[in-house]
Amino acid sequence: MFTGIILAIGKITAIEHRAGDCRLKINTGKLPLTDVAPGDSIAVNGVCLTAVELGADYFYADVSNETLSRTLLNTATAGMPVNLELALTPSTRMGGHIVSGHVDGIGKVIEKKPDGRSFRFKFKAPDNLAKYIAEKGSICINGISLTVNEINGAEFSVNIVPHTLKETTLGDAVAGTQVNLEVDLLARYIERLMLGEAAAKNHGAITEELLQKSGFFG
Repeated sequence: MFTGIILAIGKITAIEHRAGDCRLKINTGKLPLTDVAPGDSIAVNGVCLTAVELGADYFYADVSNETLSRTLLNTATAGMPVNLELALTPSTRMGGHIVSGHVDGIGKVIEKKPDGRSFRFKFKAPDNLAKYIAEKGSICINGISLTVNEINGAEFSVNIVPHTLKETTLGDAVAGTQVNLEVDLLARYIERLMLGEAAAKNHGAITEELLQKSGFFG
């Protein structure tokens, strides 16, 4: 588990393709690896990867076909900068929100404009994820915990302060840049719980009738 507070910008330095999936070598920049051991998790642009081999300032991680099919790691190139975060420990400050590192889909920057000293970004999420995004709720973008300012259909906006622009890869993002998205964990589980037996039978989604049966309407 992670918090969505980025600790460093690293760089993919090598990609080794192996029988359909791949192994990445990632330079960790200023990310401290002193307490990291093989088998530990590191979030790379919001994707939870397992460090299989470690050096003083790098680690290797295998990326499965499942992960390649759902994240932007399928378009990774040597030299690409990435946001990095170490997994939670009992003493970690909970500065963001609970992030699993399991990417739900790929979104896109559709607008970036100055807003005081910050920048206001507008993103387009896949239509199937829009229902999980709420105004003033949390969302994870390329591993960064952010608060949703506004939502309109599948489009939503966030405000990025100067520190986040400097310390993450969003500083280089422009209209058209694609990003990994992870919606709030609670939203996904609440939907599953509300569906009840319908979830087990793969029946539909949340409807007005279901909400009434769940006691949301008088």
